[in-house]
Amino acid sequence: MKPFLIPAAVLLLCAASASAWAAPGTVLRNEKLYSQPSSGAKVTATVAKGASVDILAKQGGWLRVTAGKSTGWIRLLSVRAGAGGLGGAGIGDVVGAATTQSDPSRVVAVAGLRGLNEEDLKKAQFNAGELARLQAMSVSPAQARSFAGQAGLAAVKVPALPEPKPAESSSSWESN
Repeated sequence: MKPFLIPAAVLLLCAASASAWAAPGTVLRNEKLYSQPSSGAKVTATVAKGASVDILAKQGGWLRVTAGKSTGWIRLLSVRAGAGGLGGAGIGDVVGAATTQSDPSRVVAVAGLRGLNEEDLKKAQFNAGELARLQAMSVSPAQARSFAGQAGLAAVKVPALPEPKPAESSSSWESN
């Protein structure tokens, strides 16, 4: 084999194997494809609900997909991993994707929150420096209204929630 053909063959093999690693998926709603994994990025194409895509990569809450001749980033929860169309594509499919045991051919996401555990709370101490730093970032109501107005936001009066009723005992053993 000629020396210049070896790099070309390796490149071709890599391209072919990369497409073999792509996992199938179905778009759950009309969505935009972005050039980067950010809703502020340039929109490169749109994908219709029910379209088949090949999932190439995952980054945070985004999937890099190929849809037809377009490749771009789409929100993770807008795609149902696996082949099969929109057969049941509802909340159960999203929950199923989030709770199914990992399979290398599927992209699985688990939504959750990370917060303070009991041990962190036990170690908590007052920090006057952090409080002062926080207070230094405060703004007046007038400054907040001005900032919101610059963004085109307007105040809306929302009715107050009803006062909570005192809890009633559900046990005959407890007395008021």
